[in-house]
Amino acid sequence: MTKRVTDINITETRVLPSPAELIGEISRSDDEEAFIEKTRGEIHRIIFGDDPRMLLVVGPCSIHDVEAGRDYARRLAKLANQVSDRLLLVMRVYFEKPRTTVGWKGMIMDPDLDNSCDIFKGLRMARSFLSEVLSAGLPTATELLDPITPQYIADLVSWSAIGARTTESQTHRQMASGLSMPLGFKNGTDGNLRTAINAIKAASQPQTFLGISSEGKASSLTTNGNPNCHLVLRGGSKGPNYSAQHVAEARETLTKAGLVPAVMVDCSHDNSNKQAENQPLVLDDILEQIATGDPTIIGCMLESNIHGNKQAFPQPRAELDYGVSITDACLDWATTEAVISKAYDGMKVRFS
Repeated sequence: MTKRVTDINITETRVLPSPAELIGEISRSDDEEAFIEKTRGEIHRIIFGDDPRMLLVVGPCSIHDVEAGRDYARRLAKLANQVSDRLLLVMRVYFEKPRTTVGWKGMIMDPDLDNSCDIFKGLRMARSFLSEVLSAGLPTATELLDPITPQYIADLVSWSAIGARTTESQTHRQMASGLSMPLGFKNGTDGNLRTAINAIKAASQPQTFLGISSEGKASSLTTNGNPNCHLVLRGGSKGPNYSAQHVAEARETLTKAGLVPAVMVDCSHDNSNKQAENQPLVLDDILEQIATGDPTIIGCMLESNIHGNKQAFPQPRAELDYGVSITDACLDWATTEAVISKAYDGMKVRFS
């Protein structure tokens, strides 16, 4: 009897449309394309010190309810217009969530929140929602986790991140080298900067690797390298790393590595001891550092939603509270407005 040696643990295969097919179905408009090009250029200038504004990536930890996401985008767009001379607000539109063991992996992987894992539906929803956020006048930010995902949505993203769990991954460094938008590498979960420094150096160089074409065919992809990568400090297992001493160490390490000394601080995760209410305290410290004239910090990240904290999940979708995170705890909208207003006032020093 012949023994089976392939696909032993595969229970189902669903063929997805090619990236070109989905992009054709949900195409970007000329206005969206111009806006993406414009905002990517603005972020580039902030990273390289040619624009003194702060890049502020703010929004829900993850998008799970499109209607609540639209609500949040409308609020943030209005606020973004009011502070645009000192802050560039970019909305977190995170569809993929890395899991330490198991759990909900984000809207792309499980859009119905019921473990049905309708990935095609998730990709369609993600692409449509990105288009809506752009149409509201907001640049978009996301974390790219699966190396195939960018082929479907990256043309609608203004800034992206590689997370702490994947910064050390060769696959993600190669992927980043071919991306068209500015990108931040987070330090490793242990707080080590060298992992992210090596990632930035690798992603800035030409790479050849396995991927898929826009027609969905397995391909050998060769890149120019992405020159717009920077460091994101998010703390680690040894504690926060946003203090002036930590930022000085990051600046020195980047400079010695021949990289642009541009640092973004993630006010959440280990920098807030995973307590959402601590995020404003982190930003306060950052603003004090900026007040000394240090140009190293080019941006911050905040996890924010319509309502604060987080709710238990999984639970029936009909029982979920509106505008409350199902992943990391977030600041509520009133606090978000106050924090951004304080950041606006604090950035005055760079324009005086």
